[in-house]
Amino acid sequence: MRRGPPPATFGFSFCLEGVKVCAPLNTSTTLALLVPAAILGTCGTVAALETGGGAPSATALSPAVLPGNGLAQHPFLYAGEWDTRKAEQSMFLVREGRIAWSASIPLHPSPGSNQEFDDATLLPNGNIIFSRMSGAGEMGPDKRLVWDYPAPPGTEIHSIQTLGHGRVLIMRNGNPAQAMIFDTATGAVERVIPIPTTVAGTHGQFRHIRMTRARTLLVPHLGEDKVVEYDLNGRVLWSVQAKSPWSAIRLNNGNTLVAGDWSGYVREVSPSGETVWEFTQADVPDIRIFNLQTANRLANGDTVITNWCAGDKNVEDWPSTVQVLEVSPDKKVVWALRSWRDPGDLGPASSIQLLDEPGDAESGDQQR
Repeated sequence: MRRGPPPATFGFSFCLEGVKVCAPLNTSTTLALLVPAAILGTCGTVAALETGGGAPSATALSPAVLPGNGLAQHPFLYAGEWDTRKAEQSMFLVREGRIAWSASIPLHPSPGSNQEFDDATLLPNGNIIFSRMSGAGEMGPDKRLVWDYPAPPGTEIHSIQTLGHGRVLIMRNGNPAQAMIFDTATGAVERVIPIPTTVAGTHGQFRHIRMTRARTLLVPHLGEDKVVEYDLNGRVLWSVQAKSPWSAIRLNNGNTLVAGDWSGYVREVSPSGETVWEFTQADVPDIRIFNLQTANRLANGDTVITNWCAGDKNVEDWPSTVQVLEVSPDKKVVWALRSWRDPGDLGPASSIQLLDEPGDAESGDQQR
């Protein structure tokens, strides 16, 4: 869908031991309530069940019993787009089978404007970087927003990646569209890389982009059915055809892992463009596949996939939908997460970062 222009300001709300605090947030905001990272485990408890409490609805889109250990399978940071059930959009930190922390922004901060969480990463220093369609930011464990970039009118930001040393990469949809590298300590734009697109509508241009370890950019052209690798001058180095690519990452083996959003696939392709592994609805007939937005390759070879269902306007079906799948190389589902009921309602899934993976977000060796 085409959404309205992004706002210049936004607000956060978050919880501590049942107390909810809401405040507008900008680069100079410091909240009176500071929450040290050491006590982030105090907000919300969730039984270690994939449903987050209760059985799935009668129109089940997944089995009543799912593989894995629900919310307790991994610690993770989770964010998802367009939860139209709620006036606020949230990202969640889950530890030991419960929501340890959450932060929220208004879905409609002003008439005709929209925002959502698209991409989020927990950094080694405890800060979280995130994109929100209406901009991008970084907040500390004490809830202080330490960097903020509001998207200019007529543009959208759905992607953010840490490059280490206080630098981040974002993709700014617009006319013209451009990838941008920021120094978050100074707010300076270090580099702008123009990304050509034939899609005039800003919303349908791009979602997640990633810099590779070779310092090239992998850019899924969502509306043009291709993934393109560019150098930092915007020169095309490689491309592959792929229907509705939402995200793409360069794997340690040199292949590229693509998630195909509404086309319902995750595909690993070789440098020659050959498909060497693919996961689709045919591989999991008892779990309904909706939009596969992101795919992360784990150190053990498994693939973690987000299954975004918010394109289904019948929200009554959502509670029986699996939000996250962990799939082995032989396509066995080893973990399926379905968590839709309070106090563990995570909402639709777009981005997940497993926090028990080796390495850290800034090292470049985590395949997400």
